[in-house]
Amino acid sequence: MRVGLLRTVGAATALYGLAVTVRPDLLAKPSGLAGPEGTVAPATRTSLRPLAWRDAVSGLAMVVAPEGPALRAATAVRIAADFGDAALLGLTLPERDRRLAAVAVSVGWGALSVAGLLGGGRGKA
Repeated sequence: MRVGLLRTVGAATALYGLAVTVRPDLLAKPSGLAGPEGTVAPATRTSLRPLAWRDAVSGLAMVVAPEGPALRAATAVRIAADFGDAALLGLTLPERDRRLAAVAVSVGWGALSVAGLLGGGRGKA
């Protein structure tokens, strides 16, 4: 397990989740969920906040979990969330280019967590 990599992925995920919780347009606009003028509907903002909060909390869990089973469990949750996002957003976002980008980003972050979980070297990034 590469603890440094997992902690870095967790911290980045937590920070992004907090940012999107405060400003859902950070996720809505690149996902194609904003209106033609770039405005994000109140219902869209409301629906994205729990997703962002999930990312913030799961990322924080990767940062603070003790090395060992707790960190592996936190990472497994994060991997499931990322690959779940890839599947669901890849099937449901309104534009093909946005779907492909969302899949690439989600799979990329999930793959980083998988690499950190399966990588050798105790505590190395």
